[in-house]
Amino acid sequence: MSKTEIIVEPGRQDIVIKRVFDAPRDVVFRAVTDPDLIPQWWGPKDLTTEVDHADIRPGGSWRFLNRDADGNEYGFRGIYHDVVAPERSIQTFEFEGMPGHVALETLTLEEVDGKTHYTAVSVFQSVEDRDGMAQSMEPGASKSLDRLSELLQTLQ
Repeated sequence: MSKTEIIVEPGRQDIVIKRVFDAPRDVVFRAVTDPDLIPQWWGPKDLTTEVDHADIRPGGSWRFLNRDADGNEYGFRGIYHDVVAPERSIQTFEFEGMPGHVALETLTLEEVDGKTHYTAVSVFQSVEDRDGMAQSMEPGASKSLDRLSELLQTLQ
């Protein structure tokens, strides 16, 4: 299994997440955009994920809810700015628990020899916003992409 690489350079406003999946690009794109598949990989295993809505087109919005064992909800939302299947999506990302701290995320999928190079770049409004997100998201991002890798093996 490929390892998730998370790049957080000092003084910058972005986080770059890279991973290589042993699956064709169209399968990876489907897994990251299909509202029926997203709950199977998005977020840590100890939380459930519900897709409240996902209108995956330019101008469309999305909202996901994570729930813990005690029933606490954590909402995430955004707006799609660009979607070019199966190669790219650009969207905003906002944790509802910290409104106003919005990141712009660009996901690029490149197929090389039957594998997909996944690169997600999140740009934050400030270095401080980026640093706060980096502290909270690093373990969860790796776990989510591990789960995505497992799901991709069942979709081929």
